[in-house]
Amino acid sequence: MDLETLKIDLKGLNEGVNYLEFDLDDTYFKAIDALEVSQGKVRVLLDITRTGNDFFTLDFHETGVVMVPCDICLDPMEQSIEITQRLEVKLGTENSEEDDLVMVAEDEGILDITWYLYEFIALAIPIKHVHAPGKCNPAMIRTLEEYSATRSGQEGNETPMDPRWEALLKLKE
Repeated sequence: MDLETLKIDLKGLNEGVNYLEFDLDDTYFKAIDALEVSQGKVRVLLDITRTGNDFFTLDFHETGVVMVPCDICLDPMEQSIEITQRLEVKLGTENSEEDDLVMVAEDEGILDITWYLYEFIALAIPIKHVHAPGKCNPAMIRTLEEYSATRSGQEGNETPMDPRWEALLKLKE
């Protein structure tokens, strides 16, 4: 995907509603060097309503799947997303962002939505993302169970518990 297509010439839009569509793929996520998401397929439908010469309402609807690491086994997993967001844009003297209003320099008139699209996706990903039961990497699960059991002292006295943890356990009782 060419990121230049995500730069919208606001001054070139017609009065009323303008419809745009984009398909975000792995090249998009790699190009923006996203931390949370590095792969995915997301369809973006964008309705831009131009009212007057200098005010725009952008309604984003994004649907698709992105690949995120599982919190338990760290293997990639598919996470479905569906997003509806609104962005208010006004042409002004310089580029700036306030609470819910983005100002675009009128002499330039170009709004780059590349990062907004990613922010909407990142905000739609649940805080906890784990594979369905039984789908995690079995080798990682065995390793986790082994270290969890050793740390909690469940496997006998092969490795003694750190005395600081013992003191904390006494407080708990």
